[in-house]
Amino acid sequence: MELYATLETLLTAPIPSEKIALFREFYEAYREGKITRNPQTAPAVFDEPSYCGFCTVTDPKEVPRRNNLKTAQGQILLLHAIAHIEYSAIDLALDAVYRFREAGESFEQDWLVVADDEVRHFEMIEALLNELGSFYGEYPVHDALFEASMRTLNFTERMAVVPRYLEANGLDATPQILRKLYPCRNDPMIQKIIAALHIILDEEIDHVRKGDRWFEAACKKEGRDTSCYFEIIERHYPGSFPRKIEINCEARRQAGFENGELEKISLNKC
Repeated sequence: MELYATLETLLTAPIPSEKIALFREFYEAYREGKITRNPQTAPAVFDEPSYCGFCTVTDPKEVPRRNNLKTAQGQILLLHAIAHIEYSAIDLALDAVYRFREAGESFEQDWLVVADDEVRHFEMIEALLNELGSFYGEYPVHDALFEASMRTLNFTERMAVVPRYLEANGLDATPQILRKLYPCRNDPMIQKIIAALHIILDEEIDHVRKGDRWFEAACKKEGRDTSCYFEIIERHYPGSFPRKIEINCEARRQAGFENGELEKISLNKC
């Protein structure tokens, strides 16, 4: 298997089962040292996300809201939203390896570990969706994560935006979802969702930490201060900071955020 050709095939795989089966085969070969590196073309800039063939892509405001988590429908909508995030995250991790070819094998290894985690997260959430009689693709989704990846074709900006902003936002959002689920925790399905979210939250800390490390390395290489993070985020997501909402200070610290950064991110004291 040639690394970059296989990654491009993975990134454009039209259905989840095909993507996941090929990833398993590829990642086993990668770990066994059976991958070659002989790119024939430059990285492509993709026009559409890999899921557009089986998901209806719509404006984020049009994505169905999960209002009542006590109902099966509310649980399905929550799980569908999480499944979409995890499926998108598979592509985000794979695209980092595919696109930033000069970053070296340590970078490859880090983001393929992340991709492997995201595949497992997706399968875990998809199984719960199936248990409720639903499937990934049944409801409309947005393409905000895909668009973010195609807007950040520069290494430093990608590490700032994807792991240190988008994934770090997940560290804040997951505890809020868990708080909404706890009053219903006697429901067997809610128990399964809570358990899955705890696994995802714990492992996402490591993903953000990997991004933090590579962002810092990129800044050092370019002779930039890491405070450029805030300039980058303001350019891509104007008005994001400071926030009035509570952030997950402990998880962000574990992921590499410094206290000075946390003070700029949120008006609430950590």
